[in-house]
Amino acid sequence: MKIAKDTVATLSYTVTETTGQVVGRTEPGQPVTALIGHRFLVKGLENALLGHEKGDEFAVTLEPKDTYGEIDESLIQTIDRKLFGDFEIAVGNVFEADSEQGPMAVVVKEIKDDVVIVDGNHPLAGKVLNFLIVVEDVREATEEEIKHGHAHVDGHCPSEHHHCCHHHDDEDGEHHCCHGHHHDDEDGEHHCCHGHHHDDEDGEHHCCHKHDHE
Repeated sequence: MKIAKDTVATLSYTVTETTGQVVGRTEPGQPVTALIGHRFLVKGLENALLGHEKGDEFAVTLEPKDTYGEIDESLIQTIDRKLFGDFEIAVGNVFEADSEQGPMAVVVKEIKDDVVIVDGNHPLAGKVLNFLIVVEDVREATEEEIKHGHAHVDGHCPSEHHHCCHHHDDEDGEHHCCHGHHHDDEDGEHHCCHGHHHDDEDGEHHCCHKHDHE
């Protein structure tokens, strides 16, 4: 069976930048299972998969427009340091900010005296990416999967948090990067509020107040 719309593909992959640095991969024995044609994968990867079969191994190079887009300068914000309260922040910290389109990840890029610069772009935005793909399996999607808009793994419907790829860095510094959803507000604004910090040793969440672009 060939990969087409409304089929379910199970994939293993490695992603590298043009420098050769690995920026994403599936773990051994933990492939990604995706319903094709329902925007679960970035569009360039999904298009590249069409027509392939179980057992196929191939490489494809994708431009930013087909993965995570170009860097959007409007997503880089300068925030008053006071909005983080007494919490000690560092470059590279990842926070979850609320926007009108739901939660989004922002990364602390720079700290200057009384201001903090955060970036809401995907970590791989603006980069040309090389995908090495192994097609582990292909099957027809069930009516229930098509209705739900996502694949069921081992017959089970996943929760709202799809078992796929993440925006955040792993401890090894790599990004897992096949998931296609990355929302912007319609008016181009992003709101940095209720910033949940994921690396806090005491397990507590620390919040900054709402910050809107003028």
